[in-house]
Amino acid sequence: MSLGEYTKEFRYNWKLAAPVMLGMLGHTFVSFIDNIMVGQLGTAELAAVSLGNSFLFIAMSLGIGFSTAITPLTAEADSSNNFKNAKSTFKHGVVLCFCMGLVMFLGVYFAKPLMYYMDQPEEVVTLSLPYLDLVAFSLIPMITFQALKQFSDGMSMTKYPMYATLLANILNVIFNYLLIFGKFGFPALGIVGAAYGTLLSRVVMVIFLWWVLTRKERTRQLVTRIKIFVLEGRMIKKIISLGAPSAMQMLFEVAIFTAAIWLSGLLGKNPQAANQIALNLSSMTFMVATGLGVTSMIRIGNQKGLKKYKELRRIAFSIFLMGTILAVIFCGFFFAFHKSLPHLYIDSNDVTNYADNMEVLEIASQLLIAAAFFQISDSIQVMVLGALRGLQDVVIPTIMTLISYWIIGFPISFYFGSEEMYGSFGIWLGLIAGLTSASILLYLRFNYLTLKLIKTK
Repeated sequence: MSLGEYTKEFRYNWKLAAPVMLGMLGHTFVSFIDNIMVGQLGTAELAAVSLGNSFLFIAMSLGIGFSTAITPLTAEADSSNNFKNAKSTFKHGVVLCFCMGLVMFLGVYFAKPLMYYMDQPEEVVTLSLPYLDLVAFSLIPMITFQALKQFSDGMSMTKYPMYATLLANILNVIFNYLLIFGKFGFPALGIVGAAYGTLLSRVVMVIFLWWVLTRKERTRQLVTRIKIFVLEGRMIKKIISLGAPSAMQMLFEVAIFTAAIWLSGLLGKNPQAANQIALNLSSMTFMVATGLGVTSMIRIGNQKGLKKYKELRRIAFSIFLMGTILAVIFCGFFFAFHKSLPHLYIDSNDVTNYADNMEVLEIASQLLIAAAFFQISDSIQVMVLGALRGLQDVVIPTIMTLISYWIIGFPISFYFGSEEMYGSFGIWLGLIAGLTSASILLYLRFNYLTLKLIKTK
């Protein structure tokens, strides 16, 4: 095919992906705002948020990964006009994700004592515990929201979750300002104030998106008059069979980034704070790739329902091409501004913490060079993984992600991330190796499956 056969899909890809990108960026922006505001309190507080969120990210990855099963099932039902399956997917998806959120909250809450056995700075652990309690509870509305979002995405209504997330971000900034610093008569709660802001904004997200879906003609009948306690074993099994491997895929990836936080903590509070800065910045560009990954799920799920496999492959490659171009642009941006971007998080005029702040800025600028280079492989792996989920192929990709991140990536991070080797930069070399391996293996899997589908039709 000519290049034009792929680029002509860019407009529609962007139409679907842009709201998802903004919505996902909104989730990351909550963390971005928390980090900037908490960073004004000191490097110990910033490291405490990093440590607390490392526990949260593991639970979130399981919940969000599990919820992705809803999108391809909804997209397939929508393209084939199967009202019954679409409504059943919504009902069972919401129930299962709510239960998942509750389990994740309890898991994080009772896992807190593990912090004392992780050889982390004592000051950081003490600060992170009360923060983690509230943010862990916010997992319940967060993962429930994901069920609503994935259903809305599957119906190709990607802009409404974006609106919900933008609203939550505005509220989060307001709550943070009031509760972290104690403005307008509110108590100054420090990092606990940031946790309250996150919890309240996530509750609003769920309420708002539910309200929108009940008002739209396309979804009103699908999300209302639901017998919530009448569940079908067949649909529960189907969602779990897709959701559980997807959850593990996301867990393997997020867990290696979490391991990077813990390994950084072994080097001290300043390397840990620097690692948090680099992770937060790179996660914002990752959300753009994630938006295209969701677009892959939607469009591949639609084409699978229509059994148009040649079109499926062409559309998939148009998404991969678009994402790779954007990743190259982000790579150049990070490389060009690797010294200036960390200043967003650190008060350079803070005389008391000047030495710590300068060390954090120096380490973070080095890490952003590594982050620049893994933009491309990170983008490719998440887009291809979305396409495979659209094909409802989840088991083999789960094994591939396990191999990439934990058999290839983590040992490199562990070995080169010691103080005697390359420190924080060595940790990120392992991240690059894991992401690159995943992008290659997952692409080979997608290429094999789509060619097989075309041949056997």
